[in-house]
Amino acid sequence: MTHPALPAAPGDAPEAHERLFTIEATPVKFGPGAALDAGWELKRLGARHVFVVVDPAVLALGVAGPALASLDAAGLQVTLFSDVETEPSIAAVERAVQAARAAGADSFAAIGGGSAIDTAKVANLLCTHGGQIMDYVNPPVGAGRRPPSPLRPFLAVPTTAGSGSEATTVAILDLPELHIKTGISHRLLRPSQALVDPELSRSAPPAVIAAAGLDVVCHAAESFLSRPYTSRPRPATPDERPPYQGSNPVADLWSAQALRYGGQFLRRAVQGDTEARGFMMLSATMAGVGFGSAGVHIPHACAYPIAGLRHTYRDPGYPGEKRFVPHGFSVIVTSAAAFRFTFDAAPERHVQAASFLTGRTYAPDDREALPQALLDLMRDVGAPSGVAALGYGEADIPALTDGALQQQRLLAVAPRSPSREDLGRIFRESLHNW
Repeated sequence: MTHPALPAAPGDAPEAHERLFTIEATPVKFGPGAALDAGWELKRLGARHVFVVVDPAVLALGVAGPALASLDAAGLQVTLFSDVETEPSIAAVERAVQAARAAGADSFAAIGGGSAIDTAKVANLLCTHGGQIMDYVNPPVGAGRRPPSPLRPFLAVPTTAGSGSEATTVAILDLPELHIKTGISHRLLRPSQALVDPELSRSAPPAVIAAAGLDVVCHAAESFLSRPYTSRPRPATPDERPPYQGSNPVADLWSAQALRYGGQFLRRAVQGDTEARGFMMLSATMAGVGFGSAGVHIPHACAYPIAGLRHTYRDPGYPGEKRFVPHGFSVIVTSAAAFRFTFDAAPERHVQAASFLTGRTYAPDDREALPQALLDLMRDVGAPSGVAALGYGEADIPALTDGALQQQRLLAVAPRSPSREDLGRIFRESLHNW
């Protein structure tokens, strides 16, 4: 595996470009029964009173039972909060913040998918450092305020094989009034500890596993194909170094293995294979470490307006009646067109990514290798066929493009910078993938 992001040679004006990259990762325990260590881990972190954010479906199905029993056995005081939305809005997260402030807990835990974990991240941030949610949301949407010091201890217990939020610095929010999704990103948002227990994914519906798994694959592909970290300008201070730094040799290892596992196990995981679901949970964490360092770019930038512009789509495989576009589906639908666009920036790496995903060998100039591999995987797991299947048409492309252009934090690490016209073409090509 080759990597273009090597240190600049003497005489290459090193003062102008970045020469450092950072790899940070949440400590993770992985394996069946890991959730039973929840109480021990929080006591080790100094917790006495824990504010626990639990996905309501996870709570109703009893999936949270092992972790909650462990907290009780450890003698911890628990405040339980389950008013969690799938694809949480600002209003939903504010409810969690208010409840956490009222509880006065000294630590946080989340049991559920990315929505529960991200809700807990934001509640922890605001309970520790005060302010309003929009103070911390990434610019240009929010003020981009940086937390000045570490947050309270936070344990993440994922129950789906997807977001990788247990390993990342990011919390994603839906802003329906602005018709976009966006987020808060800072290294201090990363959980203190994660417990990744394959047993907890047994009851997840196939559509949830499919969307979550496709998100994993996109995380891994986008981070592997992000611009080299050495191509960024050197920051004026260490605090200005972005969480998404660009591809680097260590992040590549995590991303490559996540792609391999996605290709090997996602189809089986959707069919209910427990072993495969476990590997997809591990893959999600691996991809989270990779993109937490390198970053994601065009498919995710396009996904946020797809999810936020209109709330009319309802996937029949998801529980509940809420209308929303599952995050993994909003990401994957533009991925084939996005990687056709970025191919010329790094042909060898695009072909490598396809080989990781499929196990096949491709010609070095095969620009359709990765797009076709992704489309085949989408079909096989029952993903929507394109942006049109999510309720959008040609007339929506200008608004979708406007929303994608607001995600400059993501577009900054794309291997090839898209113009407005380029993004419009990516959306247009993605209306009908097959």
